[in-house]
Amino acid sequence: MPRKLKELIKELETVGFTNRGGKGNHRNFVHPNVTKPITISGKISDDAKHYQEKAVQLAIKEALK
Repeated sequence: MPRKLKELIKELETVGFTNRGGKGNHRNFVHPNVTKPITISGKISDDAKHYQEKAVQLAIKEALK
């Protein structure tokens, strides 16, 4: 069962990502050690898509290097 978007956002924030804002249902998260911002789109209560979970995992790995 996929996780909710709010769980992905919480995971990003615990590693040190900050929400830089966005338009509509899009949120851009940036971290000083990560080259590209991570965009999470959708309502907070929506299920996360497979590509969103993968992007979050890769960003967290890059942030912790």
